[in-house]
Amino acid sequence: MVALTFPDGARREYPDNITGFEIAKGISPSLAKRTVAMALDGTLADLHDKITKDAKIEFIPRDDPRAMELIRHDAAHVMAEAVQSLWPGTQVTIGPVIENGFYYDFFRNEPFTPEDFPAIEKKMREIIQRDQPFTKEVWSREEAKRVFREKGENFKVELVDAIPAGEEIKIYKQGEWFDLCRGPHMTSTGKVGGAFKLMKVAGAYWRGDARNPMLTRIYGTAWQTQEQLDQYIHQLEEAEKRDHRRLGREMDLFHFQEEAPGSVFWHPKGWTLFQTLENYIRRRQSDAGYQEVNAPQLMDSSLWVTSGHMAKYREMMFLTEKREEEERQYVIKPMNCPGHVQIFKNGLKSYRDLPYRLAELGKVHRFEPSGALHGLMRVRAFTQDDAHVFISDDQITDEVIAMHRLILSIYKDFGFEDVQVKFSDRPEQRIGEDAVWEKAEAALLRALEIAEYPYTYNKGEGAFYGPKLEYVLRDAIGRDWQCGTVQVDLNLPGRLGAFYIAPSGEKIVPVMLHRALFGSLERFTGILIEHHAGHFPLWLAPLQAMVCTITSDADAYAADVAAAAKKFGLRVDVDLRNEKINYKVREHSLAKVPVLLVVGKKEAAERAVSIRRLGSEKQTVMPLDAALAVLAGEATAPDVKREREAA
Repeated sequence: MVALTFPDGARREYPDNITGFEIAKGISPSLAKRTVAMALDGTLADLHDKITKDAKIEFIPRDDPRAMELIRHDAAHVMAEAVQSLWPGTQVTIGPVIENGFYYDFFRNEPFTPEDFPAIEKKMREIIQRDQPFTKEVWSREEAKRVFREKGENFKVELVDAIPAGEEIKIYKQGEWFDLCRGPHMTSTGKVGGAFKLMKVAGAYWRGDARNPMLTRIYGTAWQTQEQLDQYIHQLEEAEKRDHRRLGREMDLFHFQEEAPGSVFWHPKGWTLFQTLENYIRRRQSDAGYQEVNAPQLMDSSLWVTSGHMAKYREMMFLTEKREEEERQYVIKPMNCPGHVQIFKNGLKSYRDLPYRLAELGKVHRFEPSGALHGLMRVRAFTQDDAHVFISDDQITDEVIAMHRLILSIYKDFGFEDVQVKFSDRPEQRIGEDAVWEKAEAALLRALEIAEYPYTYNKGEGAFYGPKLEYVLRDAIGRDWQCGTVQVDLNLPGRLGAFYIAPSGEKIVPVMLHRALFGSLERFTGILIEHHAGHFPLWLAPLQAMVCTITSDADAYAADVAAAAKKFGLRVDVDLRNEKINYKVREHSLAKVPVLLVVGKKEAAERAVSIRRLGSEKQTVMPLDAALAVLAGEATAPDVKREREAA
C-alpha cells in the first residue's frame, strides 16, 4: 500500500502502482476530467504514472499556473508533429519550454521561414482538435536507436546515446506520432487549447557547435487563455516601441560598433544620463555611511584562484598574455569583491571599525558570448554599483535590513513601485561547509522576516559563496527585471585572509555582505529608457528643455532664456535654426525632449515663455522667472528634494 496526503491534510492509503488518474476518477469523474497532471511531493508528473511510494499528491487542472509549462511542452510536440506531417523527411531534434513559450529545432535542406507559419498553425489546430491522448512507453536503448535510425532520425539516435546509463528511455506518443522525451505531459493534445502562436525562426547549430549542421529553430508561444495570449502579443508590440536601442539612436544617447563588441560608446546626452545615475547613487551611498573606493582593473590571476572565481568563472574572464619579461598573468576584473577585501586587509581593523562599508562604481569586464549581446541589457564592459560591507555575526540582521530599505527607496525614486524579493539558497556547486551556509541562510531570512516584506523562494540559485536576495522590478508594461542583490558571504573573506581584532584580542574572520543597487548601470539605463519609453521625468532627462525661436527676431532673447535656465540648474539648449516652429516641435519631440520653451517677439517683449510639454498639444504662457522656478523644482532629484524638505 502507498499512503498519500492530499492538500487538505487528509491521508489515505491506496494499492501499490495505482495511477493518479484512477485516484482522481475514484474521487469524482469530473475531477478526473478537468485534471491534466499531478504533483507528487511538489514535482509534476503524468496523471497516468504509477505511484510507488508515499507522497503528497495534488491534482493539477489546466488553469493552474503550474500547467503553463505543460501546455507549452505539449504545444512543442504538436508543432513537431505538424511540421513532419507537412514536410515528410524533416528531422526533429530538441524542443524545450522556454520563458513565455517553446521552440523546436528541425533539420531540413531548405530552412523554414515565417511564410510557413500559417500552414503549420493550421495543422497544429487539426492535431489539437483530434485530441489524441499522450501515452508514455519505456524502450530499451537498442530498440530506441533502431527505431529512430530506421526513421532517418539520426539526431535522435545521437540523443539516445547521450542519455546516461541506467536512465530510462522514455517515448511519448500522441496517436501515431512519437518522440523521445523526459516528460511529463498533459493527458491529451486537446488540452493545449487554441491560445498559441508561432513567433519567429532562427538558425541554430546542432548542440551549439559551429562544426555541426545548421538547424532551423521555430519559436512559439502558448498560454492558458486567448486573453493571456493577446496581452502577451500587446506587450511585445509595446516592447518594440520602447526598444532602448531604437530610442538610444533617436535620442542620440549611445551606439555600439564591431570594433568594441559589447562596449558602449556614450554620446554627450547619454553620458549626462549615466552621470545623473552615478551622482544619485553616490549621494545615497554617502548618506547611508558608505565610503567610495576604487580597486585596480588588472590584478594577478593568483588572487582569483584563491577567491574561487577562477574555478567558477574562468570562461567569462579576460586574461592577459604572459610576456617574457613578465611571467605573471593578470585578470581584467570581472567583479569588485576581491579588490575590496584587499582594501579592508590593508591596515589593522578592529571590531570598533565595523560595519566597514566600501562602495565602488567599478568597471568590470566579462566575456559574454557574442550571440548573447543585446544593447545595454547584455554587454561585456559595464559599471557595477558594488558595495561590500564587513561586519560581525551579530550585525548581519540590522545591516541587511538597512540595505533592503535603501534598495526599495531607490527603486521608488525611479518609478518602480512593484518590487519582488527572491530568497536564493545554496547552489549545487559552492564553496564552504553546510554549517556555514545554514548560518548565512538563517541570518538572511531573519532579516526579511523582521522587515516584514513578502518574498518567494528561489531554490538553489544562490551565489557560489553565499545565499542572496534578488530584487526584481516590474516595468510599465509588466516585464520583470532582476537588478539589485544582497548576499551574505561567510566564505570569501576567510579564503582571502581578511580578519578583524575582537574585544578579546582574537583575530576573527568578518562576515562580508555583497550589495548591488542597480546592478549594472548600463543595463539599468536600458531598463529606464524602456520603462519610461524615453519620456524621462525631468530630473533624469539628459536634456531637460530646448529653447525654440519662432522668428530670428527672438534669437537674443532665446539666449537670455537659456542663460537664465542654466542659472536655475537646468540642462538646456537653444534651437535658433531658420525652420518653422512645427518642424522644430516634431524633431525635438522625437528626441524626447521633455520641455520646449517657445519664444517669439511677444514673449521677448513680455519676458515670458510659452511652455510645451512632451506628449501634449497644450501650451502655457508664463513669466520667465516663474516658469524656470517651476521647472527647477521638477528637475530636482527626489533624494535632494527630501533633504531640502527635511531641512
